[in-house]
Amino acid sequence: MPGSVLELPVAVPVAGYDDGPPAFESLPPPEPLFSAGRIVTALLVVGPVVGLAAFVPLEWGHLIGLGDVVVAALFYLFTGFGIAVGFHRFFTHRSFKANRVLKVVLAVAGSMALEGSLISWVAIHRRHHMFGDQPGDPHSPYRYGPRSNGILRGFVWAHVGWLFSGDATDTKRFAPDLRRDQDLVVVDRLFPILAVSALVIPFAAGFALYGTLSGAFTVFVWAGLVRMAVLHHVTWSINSVCHIWGRRPFLTSDQSTNFAPLALLSFGESWHNFHHSAPASARHGVLPHQVDLAARVIRFFEKAGWATKVRWPTPDQIASLTADKTRSTARSGAR
Repeated sequence: MPGSVLELPVAVPVAGYDDGPPAFESLPPPEPLFSAGRIVTALLVVGPVVGLAAFVPLEWGHLIGLGDVVVAALFYLFTGFGIAVGFHRFFTHRSFKANRVLKVVLAVAGSMALEGSLISWVAIHRRHHMFGDQPGDPHSPYRYGPRSNGILRGFVWAHVGWLFSGDATDTKRFAPDLRRDQDLVVVDRLFPILAVSALVIPFAAGFALYGTLSGAFTVFVWAGLVRMAVLHHVTWSINSVCHIWGRRPFLTSDQSTNFAPLALLSFGESWHNFHHSAPASARHGVLPHQVDLAARVIRFFEKAGWATKVRWPTPDQIASLTADKTRSTARSGAR
């Protein structure tokens, strides 16, 4: 499908881009201060922090136990891979093909991360790639320009500010394939139920584990609220941190970076520079010692026969993208 948003090409250089991307001149019209969307977003952003602050004084002395850690870790892995493997690499970039059961499981797992419904998430991320760090990018940290004061404001915008914007992304334009898949349409419509279940299940698991309401509440806090908040901020950091700080070994038309400290928590998503250089690649961490847990999970799915036509990058492709960056840098130095 030439020219389709589904066929995201390798990024190409933009003249003068080394000076920083242009300032964003047109801002979306303001949304009503107390709209339903903003209220729900505020609850998801602030709610976990408020819940933890209220929980600590009540449960001081028994803040967390082994059962809490295990349940929280399992939910973090399930929902985190739902985002990294499912929402991002499979549904957004079609890095592999999945059988029907795996497709639905990944859609449900990503939805339970409470980062938005499937079709909306995919549309926003495809739009981000189409307009990377240019006007039209829904969450670029260069919205207010490349200077230090603009970057500070841009960081806040890219991390959480954009969530409160009224700048809607057209799913008909950016996710028409998902809208045609009835399985995914059903999962998308079930998002409110899946979101609630992502908090109810930890509470139920805690009650089953400890047999008390206090134990159930403790697991709810750690495996529900805290797990959700940590995964949210890790995902948002890919939008903010991984477009400001880090290394850029590959050539892209945006300011995407590789940021190693986030690699494990993000399951390899923070190797963001290579991802923007080759968006359809199933592996993001392609250089030595770059751990990419999401790629390992995809490899497991492939060996199990659940995933096929996986788009693994070849050594020649990786070398060519690095060589392009080297040649571009040499040309810039010669001017």
